[in-house]
Amino acid sequence: MRRIAVLVLTLIAFPARADAPRQPYTVSATGRHYAALQAAVDAIGNRQGTIVIAPGPYRDCAVQTAGDVAFVAATPGTVVFDAAICEGKAALVLRGRSARVEGIVFRNQRVSDGNGAGIRLEHGDLTVHQAWFHDSDEGILSADDPAGQVVIDHSTFARLGRCDRGLSCAHAVYFGNYGTVIIRNSRFEAGTGGHYVKSRSARIQITDSSFDDAQGHATNYMIDLSIGASGLIRGNWFVGGPDRENRTTFIANAAEGHVHSADGLTIDNNVARLAPGATYDTAFLADWSGDAIGLGANTIGTGIRRFERR
Repeated sequence: MRRIAVLVLTLIAFPARADAPRQPYTVSATGRHYAALQAAVDAIGNRQGTIVIAPGPYRDCAVQTAGDVAFVAATPGTVVFDAAICEGKAALVLRGRSARVEGIVFRNQRVSDGNGAGIRLEHGDLTVHQAWFHDSDEGILSADDPAGQVVIDHSTFARLGRCDRGLSCAHAVYFGNYGTVIIRNSRFEAGTGGHYVKSRSARIQITDSSFDDAQGHATNYMIDLSIGASGLIRGNWFVGGPDRENRTTFIANAAEGHVHSADGLTIDNNVARLAPGATYDTAFLADWSGDAIGLGANTIGTGIRRFERR
């Protein structure tokens, strides 16, 4: 009896701490847990590592300056970065060697200069898989890295972009002069201004994705290859909505200058149509470069011209 009583007293004397800080970020290689995302990133440093993030909403952000870091939701779709901004830029500011973002939701990323993003990519390669970006100034915004590559796969971009307040427009995704941008199996919808995809990359691949502007507001191009690009646009669905601000074309090539060659750019096996209530005339592809673009077989709906040279 005495031994039992001592045990009870011990448990009473040393209760579990109910106020222990939550440590939802786990560096998988070491098994160590961290209360702040930045602390987990700093723990990886210039090495390679994966940060597994527990489910929950977060008002947190981080800046990666080195290494190869993967930001992975323990369960896809349950990790939500909400209105979290580092350096006045984004929830994740990335300028290491490479980064991977998987299973994470980014929302309500807004800043005073109108370029708040889920991800600000400043250097290095980036892979985004099964992520959601919505209700922000921008989904992903990058600087220039001609040696870098971006891959976006199975991700959704909704209610993004703006062209107001006298500021430069923001877009669902905007890539600077990156080496290659690859977008596949992804969805862009209900834009709120700007373009759905704006890229100054030399090489582009956009495949098996959808651009649904039926519920868009004050939107512009579906795809803007601003200074020309080679590559492939294939197997996509395009729906032009009734409330577009710039209704002249779905896909624009070299509208802002002819820096990269578009020779060999292949655009085929896509479907393009206008949503109910959209009664304007538009072009499927408008080209300012004069390069040898391979515009193949595409299914083009009523009111859409196949091609215009500008």
